[in-house]
Amino acid sequence: MDGPGPSDIEAATVFFDAVIYPHRSLPPQGFLLLMLVLGAISFAAGVTFVLVGAWPIFGYFGLDVLLVYLAFRASYRSARMHEWVRLTEDALTVERVGVRGERRRWQFQPFWLRVVFEEQEETNRLVLTSHGRELVLGGFLAPSERKTLAMALKEALTRWRLHINPATR
Repeated sequence: MDGPGPSDIEAATVFFDAVIYPHRSLPPQGFLLLMLVLGAISFAAGVTFVLVGAWPIFGYFGLDVLLVYLAFRASYRSARMHEWVRLTEDALTVERVGVRGERRRWQFQPFWLRVVFEEQEETNRLVLTSHGRELVLGGFLAPSERKTLAMALKEALTRWRLHINPATR
């Protein structure tokens, strides 16, 4: 299994469980089509320059296609990053897997946990705070996705608090 899962945590009630990934609007098939079209256009333009005697220009067209290819590959590689967020009776756990597969894990006691959603003019920020510690969550998400995640986490914490202390109903 790629990350932590149900077998890693004892049979506790799960109030929230999500894996969040960066969004990529161009699927791999679209990337292939884009590269084929861009390569064909560059090749045709390069051949045109060769026919008029400006053969050194041909290489620059290939360089442009290579740079676009490398930029998209870097973008797709960064999409491997993800965050796993799970709220159980005992803890809220966040595990972040980086681009190169490195893992970091944070645990918060839900009773003291605050979900802070900060909105600015063009963007926003989702922060988990507890006992003076802060963790920015979903930094790679679109602002609307971060807002949805913040609302879902707040709702899950409310359900957790009602479960732990039924007298607050």
